[in-house]
Amino acid sequence: MNAVAVPDPAVRPPPAERLAGLATPAGALGRLGELGVWVAATQGQCPPAPLDNVRLVIFAGDHGVAQHGVSAYPPAITPAMVHTFVLGKAGVSALAAAHGVHVRVLDIAVDDDLEGVPAEVQAHKVRRGSGAIHVEDALSAEETAAAIEVGRQVARDEIAAGAQLLMSGDMGIGNTTPASAMVAAALGLPAQEVTGRGTGVDDAALLFKQQVVQQALDRAGDRLADPVQTLQAVGSADLAATVGYLVEAAESGVPVLLDGLMSVACALTADRMAPGAAAWFAAGHRSTEPAQSLALEKMGLEPVLDLGMRLGEGSGAVAAVPVLRSAVAVLRDVALLADLLPPSE
Repeated sequence: MNAVAVPDPAVRPPPAERLAGLATPAGALGRLGELGVWVAATQGQCPPAPLDNVRLVIFAGDHGVAQHGVSAYPPAITPAMVHTFVLGKAGVSALAAAHGVHVRVLDIAVDDDLEGVPAEVQAHKVRRGSGAIHVEDALSAEETAAAIEVGRQVARDEIAAGAQLLMSGDMGIGNTTPASAMVAAALGLPAQEVTGRGTGVDDAALLFKQQVVQQALDRAGDRLADPVQTLQAVGSADLAATVGYLVEAAESGVPVLLDGLMSVACALTADRMAPGAAAWFAAGHRSTEPAQSLALEKMGLEPVLDLGMRLGEGSGAVAAVPVLRSAVAVLRDVALLADLLPPSE
Protein backbone atom coordinates (compact mmCIF):
# COMPACT_ATOMS: atom_id res chain seq x y z
CA MET A 1 0.00 0.00 0.00
CA ASN A 2 1.57 3.24 -1.19
CA ALA A 3 0.51 6.59 0.20
CA VAL A 4 -0.93 9.18 -2.18
CA ALA A 5 0.41 12.72 -2.19
CA VAL A 6 -2.35 15.07 -0.99
CA PRO A 7 -2.94 18.39 -2.81
CA ASP A 8 0.13 20.57 -2.32
CA PRO A 9 -0.37 22.42 1.01
CA ALA A 10 1.38 25.45 -0.51
CA VAL A 11 -1.44 25.78 -3.06
CA ARG A 12 -4.25 26.12 -0.52
CA PRO A 13 -3.45 29.53 1.05
CA PRO A 14 -3.92 31.61 -2.17
CA PRO A 15 -7.54 30.48 -2.83
CA ALA A 16 -8.33 30.71 0.89
CA GLU A 17 -6.95 34.27 0.93
CA ARG A 18 -8.87 35.11 -2.24
CA LEU A 19 -12.08 33.81 -0.66
CA ALA A 20 -11.46 35.93 2.43
CA GLY A 21 -10.87 38.98 0.23
CA LEU A 22 -14.00 38.71 -1.94
CA ALA A 23 -16.55 41.51 -1.92
CA THR A 24 -18.87 39.44 0.26
CA PRO A 25 -19.37 39.40 4.04
CA ALA A 26 -16.94 37.07 5.82
CA GLY A 27 -18.25 33.50 5.66
CA ALA A 28 -21.29 34.52 3.61
CA LEU A 29 -20.60 31.91 0.91
CA GLY A 30 -20.53 29.06 3.46
CA ARG A 31 -19.80 25.64 1.96
CA LEU A 32 -19.71 27.20 -1.51
CA GLY A 33 -16.56 29.04 -0.57
CA GLU A 34 -15.01 25.94 1.00
CA LEU A 35 -15.72 23.88 -2.11
CA GLY A 36 -14.19 26.53 -4.34
CA VAL A 37 -11.01 26.46 -2.27
CA TRP A 38 -10.95 22.63 -2.46
CA VAL A 39 -11.30 22.66 -6.26
CA ALA A 40 -8.55 25.27 -6.56
CA ALA A 41 -6.28 23.22 -4.30
CA THR A 42 -6.82 20.04 -6.34
CA GLN A 43 -6.14 21.96 -9.57
CA GLY A 44 -3.08 23.63 -8.12
CA GLN A 45 -4.16 27.06 -9.34
CA CYS A 46 -6.00 30.17 -8.18
CA PRO A 47 -8.49 31.16 -9.30
CA PRO A 48 -9.65 27.66 -10.27
CA ALA A 49 -10.41 26.76 -13.88
CA PRO A 50 -14.07 26.26 -14.84
CA LEU A 51 -15.20 22.63 -14.64
CA ASP A 52 -15.97 22.20 -18.33
CA ASN A 53 -14.97 18.54 -18.70
CA VAL A 54 -16.77 16.46 -16.07
CA ARG A 55 -16.93 12.71 -16.66
CA LEU A 56 -18.93 9.87 -15.10
CA VAL A 57 -18.17 6.17 -15.52
CA ILE A 58 -20.88 3.68 -14.50
CA PHE A 59 -19.44 0.30 -13.49
CA ALA A 60 -22.09 -2.41 -13.97
CA GLY A 61 -22.08 -5.91 -12.53
CA ASP A 62 -24.27 -8.59 -11.04
CA HIS A 63 -23.95 -10.05 -7.54
CA GLY A 64 -24.57 -13.59 -6.42
CA VAL A 65 -26.36 -12.45 -3.29
CA ALA A 66 -29.13 -10.99 -5.47
CA GLN A 67 -30.35 -14.56 -5.95
CA HIS A 68 -30.85 -14.87 -2.17
CA GLY A 69 -33.52 -12.28 -1.37
CA VAL A 70 -31.49 -9.21 -0.41
CA SER A 71 -33.06 -6.88 -3.00
CA ALA A 72 -36.55 -5.69 -3.83
CA TYR A 73 -35.81 -6.15 -7.54
CA PRO A 74 -34.77 -9.15 -9.67
CA PRO A 75 -31.26 -9.47 -11.19
CA ALA A 76 -32.77 -9.11 -14.69
CA ILE A 77 -32.95 -5.37 -14.00
CA THR A 78 -29.15 -5.04 -14.29
CA PRO A 79 -28.83 -5.84 -18.02
CA ALA A 80 -32.04 -3.95 -18.74
CA MET A 81 -30.56 -0.84 -17.15
CA VAL A 82 -27.29 -1.19 -19.08
CA HIS A 83 -29.35 -1.03 -22.27
CA THR A 84 -31.13 2.02 -20.83
CA PHE A 85 -27.83 3.79 -20.12
CA VAL A 86 -26.70 3.10 -23.68
CA LEU A 87 -29.93 4.68 -24.93
CA GLY A 88 -29.39 7.68 -22.65
CA LYS A 89 -32.75 7.22 -20.95
CA ALA A 90 -31.82 6.39 -17.35
CA GLY A 91 -32.29 8.71 -14.37
CA VAL A 92 -28.64 9.72 -14.38
CA SER A 93 -28.75 10.21 -18.15
CA ALA A 94 -31.32 12.99 -17.77
CA LEU A 95 -29.29 14.69 -15.04
CA ALA A 96 -26.05 14.36 -17.02
CA ALA A 97 -27.66 15.85 -20.12
CA ALA A 98 -28.97 18.76 -18.07
CA HIS A 99 -25.56 19.48 -16.55
CA GLY A 100 -23.17 18.74 -19.41
CA VAL A 101 -21.63 15.61 -17.90
CA HIS A 102 -20.09 12.94 -20.15
CA VAL A 103 -21.38 9.43 -19.29
CA ARG A 104 -19.74 6.09 -20.04
CA VAL A 105 -21.17 2.73 -18.95
CA LEU A 106 -19.04 -0.42 -18.71
CA ASP A 107 -20.05 -4.04 -18.22
CA ILE A 108 -17.59 -5.35 -15.65
CA ALA A 109 -19.55 -8.38 -14.43
CA VAL A 110 -23.10 -8.37 -15.80
CA ASP A 111 -24.54 -11.89 -15.89
CA ASP A 112 -25.90 -11.48 -19.41
CA ASP A 113 -24.69 -11.45 -23.02
CA LEU A 114 -26.04 -7.90 -23.47
CA GLU A 115 -26.88 -8.49 -27.13
CA GLY A 116 -26.98 -5.31 -29.18
CA VAL A 117 -24.85 -3.33 -26.73
CA PRO A 118 -21.82 -1.57 -28.31
CA ALA A 119 -18.61 -3.58 -28.09
CA GLU A 120 -16.80 -0.90 -26.10
CA VAL A 121 -19.30 -1.34 -23.25
CA GLN A 122 -18.13 -4.94 -22.81
CA ALA A 123 -14.46 -4.43 -23.60
CA HIS A 124 -13.43 -4.65 -19.93
CA LYS A 125 -15.60 -7.54 -18.72
CA VAL A 126 -13.97 -9.53 -15.93
CA ARG A 127 -16.58 -12.27 -15.41
CA ARG A 128 -20.34 -12.93 -15.41
CA GLY A 129 -21.62 -12.03 -11.98
CA SER A 130 -19.68 -12.13 -8.72
CA GLY A 131 -19.90 -14.84 -6.06
CA ALA A 132 -22.57 -14.90 -3.35
CA ILE A 133 -20.39 -13.44 -0.62
CA HIS A 134 -22.08 -15.11 2.37
CA VAL A 135 -21.12 -18.56 1.05
CA GLU A 136 -18.12 -17.96 -1.24
CA ASP A 137 -15.57 -15.38 -2.29
CA ALA A 138 -16.81 -12.75 -4.70
CA LEU A 139 -13.75 -13.18 -6.91
CA SER A 140 -10.54 -15.12 -7.34
CA ALA A 141 -7.26 -13.36 -6.56
CA GLU A 142 -6.58 -13.07 -10.30
CA GLU A 143 -10.02 -11.61 -11.02
CA THR A 144 -9.62 -9.10 -8.20
CA ALA A 145 -6.30 -7.89 -9.59
CA ALA A 146 -7.76 -7.76 -13.11
CA ALA A 147 -10.79 -5.74 -11.99
CA ILE A 148 -8.64 -3.23 -10.10
CA GLU A 149 -6.42 -2.80 -13.14
CA VAL A 150 -9.48 -2.33 -15.38
CA GLY A 151 -10.58 0.54 -13.16
CA ARG A 152 -7.13 2.08 -13.26
CA GLN A 153 -7.04 1.91 -17.05
CA VAL A 154 -10.51 3.42 -17.36
CA ALA A 155 -9.45 6.34 -15.15
CA ARG A 156 -6.34 6.84 -17.29
CA ASP A 157 -8.56 6.91 -20.38
CA GLU A 158 -10.92 9.50 -18.86
CA ILE A 159 -8.01 11.66 -17.69
CA ALA A 160 -6.45 11.45 -21.16
CA ALA A 161 -9.79 12.69 -22.51
CA GLY A 162 -9.34 15.84 -20.44
CA ALA A 163 -11.35 15.06 -17.31
CA GLN A 164 -11.16 17.86 -14.76
CA LEU A 165 -13.55 16.09 -12.38
CA LEU A 166 -14.35 12.38 -12.27
CA MET A 167 -17.33 10.50 -10.85
CA SER A 168 -18.14 6.81 -10.45
CA GLY A 169 -21.60 5.37 -10.89
CA ASP A 170 -22.97 1.91 -10.21
CA MET A 171 -25.51 -0.51 -11.61
CA GLY A 172 -26.07 -3.96 -10.18
CA ILE A 173 -29.00 -5.45 -8.33
CA GLY A 174 -27.84 -6.53 -4.87
CA ASN A 175 -24.81 -4.24 -4.85
CA THR A 176 -25.59 -2.53 -1.53
CA THR A 177 -24.90 -5.88 0.19
CA PRO A 178 -21.19 -6.18 -0.77
CA ALA A 179 -20.77 -2.41 -0.43
CA SER A 180 -22.10 -2.59 3.15
CA ALA A 181 -19.73 -5.47 3.86
CA MET A 182 -16.80 -3.42 2.54
CA VAL A 183 -17.66 -0.53 4.87
CA ALA A 184 -18.11 -2.90 7.82
CA ALA A 185 -14.71 -4.43 7.06
CA ALA A 186 -13.01 -1.04 6.88
CA LEU A 187 -14.59 0.29 10.07
CA GLY A 188 -14.65 -2.91 12.12
CA LEU A 189 -18.41 -2.72 12.61
CA PRO A 190 -21.07 -5.47 12.74
CA ALA A 191 -23.48 -5.85 9.85
CA GLN A 192 -26.43 -4.53 11.82
CA GLU A 193 -24.84 -1.07 12.13
CA VAL A 194 -24.06 -0.61 8.44
CA THR A 195 -26.71 -2.47 6.46
CA GLY A 196 -29.66 -0.50 5.09
CA ARG A 197 -32.70 -1.16 2.93
CA GLY A 198 -31.01 -0.70 -0.44
CA THR A 199 -33.76 -0.65 -3.06
CA GLY A 200 -36.38 -0.52 -0.30
CA VAL A 201 -36.73 -3.99 1.22
CA ASP A 202 -39.21 -4.58 4.05
CA ASP A 203 -38.30 -5.29 7.68
CA ALA A 204 -38.03 -9.06 7.25
CA ALA A 205 -35.81 -8.74 4.19
CA LEU A 206 -33.66 -6.14 5.96
CA LEU A 207 -33.07 -8.52 8.85
CA PHE A 208 -32.14 -11.27 6.40
CA LYS A 209 -29.85 -8.92 4.49
CA GLN A 210 -28.05 -8.02 7.73
CA GLN A 211 -27.59 -11.73 8.43
CA VAL A 212 -26.14 -12.24 4.94
CA VAL A 213 -23.66 -9.40 5.41
CA GLN A 214 -22.62 -10.73 8.83
CA GLN A 215 -22.16 -14.24 7.39
CA ALA A 216 -19.92 -12.76 4.72
CA LEU A 217 -17.86 -10.87 7.30
CA ASP A 218 -17.54 -13.91 9.55
CA ARG A 219 -16.55 -16.12 6.62
CA ALA A 220 -13.83 -13.71 5.50
CA GLY A 221 -12.43 -13.31 9.02
CA ASP A 222 -8.92 -11.90 9.33
CA ARG A 223 -8.66 -11.34 5.57
CA LEU A 224 -10.73 -8.19 6.04
CA ALA A 225 -7.65 -6.47 7.48
CA ASP A 226 -6.33 -6.25 3.91
CA PRO A 227 -8.29 -4.03 1.49
CA VAL A 228 -7.52 -6.11 -1.61
CA GLN A 229 -8.53 -9.33 0.13
CA THR A 230 -11.65 -7.54 1.33
CA LEU A 231 -12.59 -6.93 -2.30
CA GLN A 232 -11.87 -10.55 -3.17
CA ALA A 233 -13.82 -12.00 -0.25
CA VAL A 234 -16.83 -9.70 0.19
CA GLY A 235 -16.73 -7.23 -2.73
CA SER A 236 -17.43 -7.75 -6.42
CA ALA A 237 -15.79 -7.20 -9.80
CA ASP A 238 -17.59 -3.91 -10.48
CA LEU A 239 -16.75 -2.55 -7.03
CA ALA A 240 -13.11 -3.64 -7.35
CA ALA A 241 -12.93 -1.83 -10.69
CA THR A 242 -14.40 1.27 -9.05
CA VAL A 243 -11.72 1.11 -6.35
CA GLY A 244 -9.00 0.95 -9.00
CA TYR A 245 -10.57 3.91 -10.80
CA LEU A 246 -10.60 6.00 -7.61
CA VAL A 247 -7.03 5.09 -6.66
CA GLU A 248 -5.78 6.02 -10.12
CA ALA A 249 -7.64 9.34 -10.02
CA ALA A 250 -6.11 10.24 -6.66
CA GLU A 251 -2.62 9.17 -7.71
CA SER A 252 -3.02 11.26 -10.87
CA GLY A 253 -4.16 14.32 -8.92
CA VAL A 254 -7.65 14.47 -10.48
CA PRO A 255 -10.48 15.30 -8.07
CA VAL A 256 -13.46 12.98 -7.67
CA LEU A 257 -17.03 13.81 -6.71
CA LEU A 258 -18.45 10.77 -4.93
CA ASP A 259 -21.98 9.42 -5.25
CA GLY A 260 -23.88 7.12 -2.90
CA LEU A 261 -23.04 3.96 -0.97
CA MET A 262 -21.20 2.05 -3.71
CA SER A 263 -19.04 5.02 -4.67
CA VAL A 264 -18.27 5.90 -1.05
CA ALA A 265 -17.59 2.27 0.01
CA CYS A 266 -15.11 2.09 -2.86
CA ALA A 267 -13.59 5.44 -1.89
CA LEU A 268 -13.07 4.22 1.67
CA THR A 269 -11.43 1.06 0.31
CA ALA A 270 -9.30 3.13 -2.06
CA ASP A 271 -8.11 5.21 0.89
CA ARG A 272 -7.17 1.98 2.68
CA MET A 273 -5.18 0.86 -0.37
CA ALA A 274 -3.62 4.25 -1.02
CA PRO A 275 -3.64 6.32 2.20
CA GLY A 276 -4.27 9.98 1.46
CA ALA A 277 -6.54 9.30 -1.51
CA ALA A 278 -9.54 10.76 0.35
CA ALA A 279 -8.02 14.24 0.09
CA TRP A 280 -8.90 14.11 -3.61
CA PHE A 281 -12.55 13.20 -2.94
CA ALA A 282 -15.61 15.33 -2.23
CA ALA A 283 -19.02 13.91 -1.28
CA GLY A 284 -21.74 14.70 -3.81
CA HIS A 285 -24.71 13.78 -1.65
CA ARG A 286 -25.89 11.92 1.43
CA SER A 287 -27.49 8.58 0.67
CA THR A 288 -30.19 7.05 2.84
CA GLU A 289 -27.86 4.08 3.49
CA PRO A 290 -26.27 4.10 6.98
CA ALA A 291 -22.98 2.69 5.68
CA GLN A 292 -22.52 5.67 3.40
CA SER A 293 -22.77 8.21 6.24
CA LEU A 294 -20.41 6.15 8.42
CA ALA A 295 -17.84 5.93 5.62
CA LEU A 296 -18.07 9.65 4.86
CA GLU A 297 -17.55 10.46 8.54
CA LYS A 298 -14.45 8.25 8.60
CA MET A 299 -13.02 10.13 5.61
CA GLY A 300 -14.01 13.52 7.03
CA LEU A 301 -16.28 14.36 4.10
CA GLU A 302 -19.46 16.44 4.35
CA PRO A 303 -22.02 15.88 1.56
CA VAL A 304 -22.85 18.75 -0.77
CA LEU A 305 -26.51 17.70 -1.12
CA ASP A 306 -28.94 15.89 1.17
CA LEU A 307 -32.05 15.20 -0.90
CA GLY A 308 -33.01 11.74 0.35
CA MET A 309 -31.78 10.20 -2.92
CA ARG A 310 -31.01 6.48 -3.23
CA LEU A 311 -31.05 5.92 -6.99
CA GLY A 312 -27.37 5.19 -7.44
CA GLU A 313 -26.01 5.32 -11.00
CA GLY A 314 -23.89 8.34 -10.04
CA SER A 315 -27.05 10.46 -9.93
CA GLY A 316 -26.38 12.19 -6.61
CA ALA A 317 -22.90 13.22 -7.70
CA VAL A 318 -24.17 14.53 -11.03
CA ALA A 319 -26.90 16.50 -9.24
CA ALA A 320 -24.15 18.19 -7.19
CA VAL A 321 -22.06 19.24 -10.20
CA PRO A 322 -23.81 22.64 -10.56
CA VAL A 323 -22.92 23.41 -6.94
CA LEU A 324 -19.22 22.77 -7.60
CA ARG A 325 -19.42 24.89 -10.75
CA SER A 326 -21.04 27.63 -8.68
CA ALA A 327 -18.22 27.36 -6.15
CA VAL A 328 -15.64 27.80 -8.91
CA ALA A 329 -17.57 30.73 -10.40
CA VAL A 330 -17.69 32.76 -7.20
CA LEU A 331 -14.01 32.24 -6.51
CA ARG A 332 -13.14 33.22 -10.08
CA ASP A 333 -15.54 36.04 -10.86
CA VAL A 334 -16.54 37.89 -7.68
CA ALA A 335 -14.65 41.15 -7.27
CA LEU A 336 -12.11 41.60 -4.51
CA LEU A 337 -13.16 44.06 -1.83
CA ALA A 338 -9.74 45.74 -1.97
CA ASP A 339 -10.34 46.60 -5.62
CA LEU A 340 -13.62 48.36 -4.81
CA LEU A 341 -12.42 50.55 -1.96
CA PRO A 342 -10.70 53.90 -2.56
CA PRO A 343 -7.00 53.82 -1.80
CA SER A 344 -6.18 54.74 1.76
CA GLU A 345 -4.30 57.97 2.24
